[in-house]
Parts: sequence; C-alpha cells; structure tokens
Amino acid sequence: QVQLVESGGGLVQAGGSLRLSCAASGGSFGSYVTAWFRQAPGKEREFVSVIKWSATRTYYADSVKGRFTFSRDNAKNAVYLQMNSVKPEDTAVYYCAADRNPRYYTDPVEYDYWGQGTQVTVSS
Repeated sequence: QVQLVESGGGLVQAGGSLRLSCAASGGSFGSYVTAWFRQAPGKEREFVSVIKWSATRTYYADSVKGRFTFSRDNAKNAVYLQMNSVKPEDTAVYYCAADRNPRYYTDPVEYDYWGQGTQVTVSS
C-alpha cells in the first residue's frame, strides 16, 4: 500500500515560485504513474501534470504548461512540482496521486493512492 505525503505549499505572490514535494512510502514511484491534481473551492478536482513510469514523458494541463515542471528523484522516492510565474487562479489544494496503470491519466477517479493535499495560495 503506497502512502503519499505532500509538502511545500504556502502563500506566494503572483509571479513568484513555489516547489511542492510528494514523498512515497510502501512502494516505488518507478512502478506507478504519478500525477498532480488540484482543487479550488467550489470546483472539481482537475488534472495538473503526470509523469509516466519511466519518467521520460511528462504531460501538463494547458493552464500550467510552460510554467510548471514535474520531476522525479528515484533515489529519494519523491516527486516535485516546480511552480513558476504563479497566478491567483493557481490557488487550490494540490494533491499527489499514484496508480499502477490508470486508463485515463487526467481522470482523478483512475488513481488509487492520494496524499492529504497541500494548500497553495497565490495573492495578487
């Protein structure tokens, strides 16, 4: 049973940067498809980015493409979401999720394992 723990959220001004971390225990990220989702108040959980098993391919939502970077450190069994040029609309709770073989990697229902979430607030 994989357990995921996110960290790194906080308050940041628009245009600034933040790095989120997600550490795994009970399993190796190399065996899972790992994704970041976010959920703003009153909105559905939405896809942000995904990294496949081999970590050679990453995909991003159009809303974050060019600003966010998803990376993985196999030695630390951790993944990171580097958020640059943040905007107020990036404000949300960010979740790390993992699954061995999601059919649709942008759909949160496909992921079995979730972290507790970390709050990101971007002030204008």
